[in-house]
Amino acid sequence: MYNEKAYNLGANRSCIRDLFEYGQARAAVVGPENVFDYSLGNPSIPSPPEVNDAIRAILSDTDSLAVHGYTSAVGDLKTRQAIADDLNARYGTAIRPQELFIAGGAAPELCAVFRALTVPGAEFLAIAPFFPEYRPWVEEAGGVLKVVPPDVPNFQIKLDAVEAMLTPNTCAIILNSPNNPAGTVYTADTLKALAQLLTRKSQAYGHPIYIVADEPYRELVYDGVQVPFIPTIYDNTIVCYSYSKSLSLPGERIGYVYVPGAATDSAALYAAIAGAARACGHVCAPSLWQKVIARCAHLRPDLEAYDKNRRALYEGLLEAGYETAKPDGAFYLFVKAPGGDANAFSEKAKKKDLLLVPGDGFGCPGYFRVCYCVSYEQIQKSLPIFRELIREE
Repeated sequence: MYNEKAYNLGANRSCIRDLFEYGQARAAVVGPENVFDYSLGNPSIPSPPEVNDAIRAILSDTDSLAVHGYTSAVGDLKTRQAIADDLNARYGTAIRPQELFIAGGAAPELCAVFRALTVPGAEFLAIAPFFPEYRPWVEEAGGVLKVVPPDVPNFQIKLDAVEAMLTPNTCAIILNSPNNPAGTVYTADTLKALAQLLTRKSQAYGHPIYIVADEPYRELVYDGVQVPFIPTIYDNTIVCYSYSKSLSLPGERIGYVYVPGAATDSAALYAAIAGAARACGHVCAPSLWQKVIARCAHLRPDLEAYDKNRRALYEGLLEAGYETAKPDGAFYLFVKAPGGDANAFSEKAKKKDLLLVPGDGFGCPGYFRVCYCVSYEQIQKSLPIFRELIREE
């Protein structure tokens, strides 16, 4: 016997992962230089050198039991203090380490937050396009995910659509900015208007509507664009952060949840998140990586290579006749599929070893995602294929 719901999640694999593994198989046949894999958001710039320096120093200078032993379930105090100090220096906040929960990356953080917020009938809103895993995480927690239609072509937030979808059962709205897959950064004006709407509706419903801010791409922005720190705009914000992208550590799984002291029922909410993480077995994030972050929380990525790729691919696709919003952050382009069917277009591209992710799973059919965290040479070699494909439509 087995759980049918869990089986379906395991048997119906992620389209993104399937494409990535297909690309690995094709690379073994035709050579990796002939496969143009834009499927997976895997950072392609090295971690800052201080990260490896910190690892070596910790392993050399710290007692082995302390390096590899348990920390507090909510995270090492020095690590939480270092993160609080960094955030306070950047945003003029007064965050305390007691408001931070250290976890093994954004996925378990979000799962814990969704479980903590879910009461009978709980509804979560996601703004299309959105990261596809939100759906199974919310549904596994016992909630209902409702999708706000996309604001095409700029992919900001359709506030009138949000308002129309809010109900007394709405417990939270999930925001991902910079956005995966569109690269959009929600503006301060948009977020302020959303905060006013949620404040008004919270008062009408008699309970808070939280913003769950999924922010692994916060530092990946270009052209001087600023990413608003949402808790400074709306008190009832829960931040889920991962160092996977900013420090190029996707395989190490380390990040934090921030529950502002000013949030409604903040102490109880923090305890509920910790309890949900406990129930899922997601406590005591890897000790070594907590110690690394304690030394490296202040570091920022060198974005020169990503920005070069962004410009080359964006300009090359526009010149070829594609339609796409200019990404201000992250490392994705979200492109309107010629002919309107992103799945069919992706299959055509796949036959030419060009791997593109259809936007259906992101709640936005008719678009495809391109991850430009690849080599610049790949972009240059793939642009003729993009041009060839659009001419065939």
